[in-house]
Amino acid sequence: MRIPAGRRKQWERLPRSGRWRGCLALLAGALPALAFPAPSLWWLAYVALVPWLLLIRSAGTGGRAALDGWLGGIGYLLAVHHWLMPSLHVFIVILAALLGLLWAPWGLLVFRMLRGPVSGAAAAAAVVVVPCGWLMIELARSWDGLGGPWGLLGASQWEVAPALRVASVGGMWLVSLLVVAVNTAVTLLFVAAAARTAAVVGLVVCALAVGAMAQWAPRPERSGVARIAVVQPGVVAGPHSVERRLAVSERLTGSLAGRGLDLVVWGESSVGVDLSRHPEITARIAALSRRVGADVLVNMDARQTDGSGRAGIFKSAVLVGPDGLTGQRYDKMRLVPFGEYIPARSVLGWATSLGKAAGEDRLRGSRQVTMSIPGADGGGGLRIGPLICFESAFPDMSRNLTRDGAQVLVDQSSTSTFQHSWAPAQHASLGALRAAENGRPMVHATLTGVSAVYGPLGERIGAPLGTDTSAAAVFDVPLASGTTLYVRLGDWAVHGAGAVLIVFCAFEGVRSLRRRERVGPSGAGGGAPAAPSHGEPAGRPGP
Repeated sequence: MRIPAGRRKQWERLPRSGRWRGCLALLAGALPALAFPAPSLWWLAYVALVPWLLLIRSAGTGGRAALDGWLGGIGYLLAVHHWLMPSLHVFIVILAALLGLLWAPWGLLVFRMLRGPVSGAAAAAAVVVVPCGWLMIELARSWDGLGGPWGLLGASQWEVAPALRVASVGGMWLVSLLVVAVNTAVTLLFVAAAARTAAVVGLVVCALAVGAMAQWAPRPERSGVARIAVVQPGVVAGPHSVERRLAVSERLTGSLAGRGLDLVVWGESSVGVDLSRHPEITARIAALSRRVGADVLVNMDARQTDGSGRAGIFKSAVLVGPDGLTGQRYDKMRLVPFGEYIPARSVLGWATSLGKAAGEDRLRGSRQVTMSIPGADGGGGLRIGPLICFESAFPDMSRNLTRDGAQVLVDQSSTSTFQHSWAPAQHASLGALRAAENGRPMVHATLTGVSAVYGPLGERIGAPLGTDTSAAAVFDVPLASGTTLYVRLGDWAVHGAGAVLIVFCAFEGVRSLRRRERVGPSGAGGGAPAAPSHGEPAGRPGP
């Protein structure tokens, strides 16, 4: 088949005008991934969006800007989730292409705010509106059906103390807003002299806002210490790996006797059977509890029946005491798409043939729970809020547990499938944000690393257990009382960003309507027809 000459010329022009620009958009969108663990170049997050913003600004049309936004979104998602490629193969590219569409409207918004000469007033508006548009993207993809809130830009600031203070005020959402605001202000420094003053003012305002929040935000008050042990058996491969992992966990737990513990935490899927149907294994764990003088929080990944009579595979946090099962259990509510279930399996079930997608859907729990651990004297005790795996990425779940009285947030996880990637460090870093948001310590216990503990300000407690470690470690976890502004007020930053965008869209709509009224239906302005030019006959168009 012959290609028409006109189309062939368009294709020949594409490498100069479109193909290379598309590659630049992909690379520009991928750049912020370096701010996350494992590279952890946290400072890069404050300028990493600048090349992307400048590229979108240079788009000649709104359609090109939307395309730059989409391609950059693809690059961002692939870079932040690149460790999923061995499991999902080509399907990760399809998912990135679909989710990347969320950035297409943002590309239009950036183009509208930054194109052409930018006045001081327009620059000030851009520093506010552009971050709000970004936050709507983060909100949309935080739905667990779209993969959950993994790789949100604010999460890159997990080890920056002032940013953690900001998180205690408005959650990770507010941190993302400030990071994008700084990127927008830096971009404005390059685009026009008239906008530079407003850009500098915007940067100063962002710095002052962070400083004020870090200084005046209420701090949780220390209220004691809990001694909590994390048991990380490490990589156990080969036949009967589940039974061998259990044996290693028992041996490591037994070594903790005499340490004055309040709780021992095992990782996700640490037990491969339903303990209610295997009393012999329950008895072994209860014997460990008596030996170390503390309850053991294990995690069952097995076919079982929940309290409502549903039968299937659940992932459940179960507390075992010296007398056996305590009756306290939490079933995982938010499952990993494709890893633990396949959305619309009748349509997308073919994904199981491409990678390590779930062969059978796990069932969801129906509610969150807090668990009570009695003190050594039978009174006092400790209240913990269990989470399982990537549930630690959801700010609302930790907030709910804190509001329900949890003194310690505990996440049981396993990233052994992605052992030699950025995933374990990325996952562990989320614990710092959840701790800071809620003013409660977070224990992140895994099977194979990285296991880590964070204090109520998000500060790291002790040394983490890396992915090359098989050990049991004891942490003196500081407890805290009182609540943060985020716990009290919730996701106000998200609601505020939505309100800003509604006002902006209304303003743009009114201005567009007035512009059309001035121009008139003929496009030549309203009112009486324009008089012909001198020397031009009436009724004839000019040259």
